[in-house]
Amino acid sequence: MEPLFKPVSDSHVTISELMLPSHSNFSGKIHGGYILSLLDQIAFACASKFSGYYCVTASVDTVDFLNPIEIGELVTMKASVNYTGKSSMIIGIRVESENIRTGIVKHCNSSYFTMVAKDENGKNAAVPGLLLRDFEEVRRFYRCLKQIAQRSERQSHEEVFDYKSAASLENLKKYNIKVGFQPT
Repeated sequence: MEPLFKPVSDSHVTISELMLPSHSNFSGKIHGGYILSLLDQIAFACASKFSGYYCVTASVDTVDFLNPIEIGELVTMKASVNYTGKSSMIIGIRVESENIRTGIVKHCNSSYFTMVAKDENGKNAAVPGLLLRDFEEVRRFYRCLKQIAQRSERQSHEEVFDYKSAASLENLKKYNIKVGFQPT
């Protein structure tokens, strides 16, 4: 059977929502947790639309809050699949807010969610391959490869790094911390 490849455009999802006072934090800006909830929803919709399966969030690789979002602004989130593995997909999401009175648009957030497709029995399901149609899609794919390599490097560093060694404890002196126990 010929492998299935789908274009990135088959994954595109856009949502817009007016930000209400009930979405704000104590400083009067839109609460980051509310934005994270919307990001998870659009990542789910994007991954499920592309794969044809129920999808779960495996990790949130990056959430960069770039600009605050104000009450009364229209927030638009645009998501697409940027990478596919066997059962996983990395979803790139761009968040913009628009002042609906002035028309000024701000880039507020960029996020990357790793989603995994699940079959009706809860097992990982194979996802279609990604058909890249332009250099921007190639760039996004390579960015995901770099992200995966960095995650793998962090995990292997954690496994081999000896945080109990005298040298690592001595190194802590250059940071704004105090070790409050006697190392043995």
